[in-house]
Amino acid sequence: MEVKKISVCWFRRDLRLNDNAAFYYSLKSDYPVLPVFIFDKNILSQLPQKKDKRVSFIHQTLKGLDDQLRKNGSSFYIIHDTPLKAFEKICDTFEVKEIFTNHDYEPYAIERDGKIKEFLSKKSITFHTYKDQVIFERSEVMKPGGEPYTIFTPYSKVWKQKFHAEKIKPFPSENILDNLLKTKPFYFPSLKEIGFENTDFEIPHLNVSDELIRHYDETRNIPSFDGTSFASVHLRFGTVSVRQLVDIAHKLNEQWLNELIWREFFMMILFNFPQVVHHNFKRKYDALKWRNNENEFELWCKGETGYPLVDAGMRQLNETGWMHNRVRMVVASFLCKHLLIDWRWGEAYFAEKLLDYELSSNNGNWQWAAGTGCDAAPYFRIFNPSEQIKKFDPKLIYIKKWIKDFRPGYLPEVVKHEFARKRALEVYKQALEEVV
Repeated sequence: MEVKKISVCWFRRDLRLNDNAAFYYSLKSDYPVLPVFIFDKNILSQLPQKKDKRVSFIHQTLKGLDDQLRKNGSSFYIIHDTPLKAFEKICDTFEVKEIFTNHDYEPYAIERDGKIKEFLSKKSITFHTYKDQVIFERSEVMKPGGEPYTIFTPYSKVWKQKFHAEKIKPFPSENILDNLLKTKPFYFPSLKEIGFENTDFEIPHLNVSDELIRHYDETRNIPSFDGTSFASVHLRFGTVSVRQLVDIAHKLNEQWLNELIWREFFMMILFNFPQVVHHNFKRKYDALKWRNNENEFELWCKGETGYPLVDAGMRQLNETGWMHNRVRMVVASFLCKHLLIDWRWGEAYFAEKLLDYELSSNNGNWQWAAGTGCDAAPYFRIFNPSEQIKKFDPKLIYIKKWIKDFRPGYLPEVVKHEFARKRALEVYKQALEEVV
C-alpha cells in the first residue's frame, strides 16, 4: 500500500483551529495535513500530582478539537512520548514532507525544537515555525541601538507605536480545512493511559465582555469583585488568539492592553536574558542572605501565616489553581521581604499550582516582587498586608470566602510587620553594601 505524502501541524500551546499561524500555513501547503499533539513525557514526568488540572484541561480541549476535525473527515494524531521518539514514530508511519509549528520561547522548548529540527533535516524534512502566541517577539521591539529594553514603560511605548503602524490580521482557517488529511479517527488515549487522573475542576471560561474590559482599570485591584477575564489561562494554552485579545484591549481599555504587553515584555526578557530562570536579573542582589526557614515557608504555602490577605490568597491558589493579581503581589512580597525566603522557592510553588503558569511571567513577576528583577519594585517597597486589606478588601468579603473559619486573631502572626519590614531593609541594604 502506498504511503501518503503529508504535512504535519504540530500543536503545542496553541490549542485552537481558528487564527492559528502554523495551522493556517500548513493547510496552504502542497500536502494533506495531519494534526499532531504530543503529551511530552519530559514535561509530564516532572508534575508531582497525578490529578493535575492543567493536564486535564489540555486533554479535554484536545477532545473538543478532535471532534471538530472528525466533522471534516480528519482526526488528531495523539502521542504520549518524548518529542524525539514521537517524531521517529510519525516518520516511520507516514511519508512526512514538512512540519509546521509555532514558536516557543522557553529554554526547554528552544532546546527541544533544535533537536527536532536536526532530526528532521537528516530526513530532508522541512521544519517551519511561526510567530503566534505574541504580537511582537524576541527582538522586534528594541532600543534604537538594537539592545533589549529592560524597563517596561519605554518598551510599551515603542510596542504601541509599532502595533498602530502595522495591520495585525487574524489567520483564517475555516475555508481551507479541505486540505486536512482524510482518515478514519485515530486512537485517542485516555488521561489514565498517559498517567493522570480526571479532575472535576473546570477551567474558568474566558470572559472578555465589553462591560468587564471597559471597567477593568476600576475593578482590577478588588479581589472580591468578579472582574477577572481569565485571559492568562487561555493564552497559556492557546485556546484564544492573542490577536483577538489585543484587538479588544486597544479598543476598550489601555490598562488591560498594558497587561497583555507586560506578558510580551517578560517573554522578551526571558528570550534575551535566559539566565533569569535561575539567577537574579540584577546580579547585585546575589549577596542577599535569605533566611529560607522551611517551617515558615510551609505556613506560607498552606495559607497559615496569620495574615488574612496572604492566607486567603494562598488558600485560593491551593483550591483553584488561581489567585487574584493584586493578591499575588501581596503574597509574593510577603514571602520575599517579610519572611526573607528566596523568590525561587515561591516561583517554584506557583509553577506547580498555577493554571496560567508561564515561565516568563511567573519568573518576571516574582523577581519584580523580590526587587531583584528588571523594572522591579524597589527593595524598600514593602507591602503592609493589613493596609492592603483596608484598601482592597475592607469588608473582608474576599478573606471570608477563602478563610472559612475567619475571625480576628484566627492564627498567630508568623512575624510582626514592623519587625519584618525593618529586618528586610537591613538585609537588602547590607547586600548592596557588600557589592559596593
